[in-house]
Amino acid sequence: MTRPLAYITAPWGEDHLENATLAANYCRQAYEAGYSPICPVLFMPTFLKGDAPAEVKDRKEMSDELLKRSRILIVCGDHVNDEVKSDIALAKHCRISYTTLSGVLAVSKLD
Repeated sequence: MTRPLAYITAPWGEDHLENATLAANYCRQAYEAGYSPICPVLFMPTFLKGDAPAEVKDRKEMSDELLKRSRILIVCGDHVNDEVKSDIALAKHCRISYTTLSGVLAVSKLD
């Protein structure tokens, strides 16, 4: 069975360790729901420096490219910030489905 790619987004904070912990949890839940999760916050901080303007731009461009290749955008977390709004806008523009993690989990329980 081929798992569809699911881009994971959330209102990430400044603490990379906390972000990685949350992202790993969200990815695990998406995986258990039948998706192949893609979450740039898990790997990009290992090779990109967050404070270098050129690398901030590159991070956004690479993240957008990964989202464009995904079948679905899964929005995680308790609220929506500008970065999440940007991901949703790109998904809409590219006609990519989007939902919340709780929505994905509710549907996966029906199977």
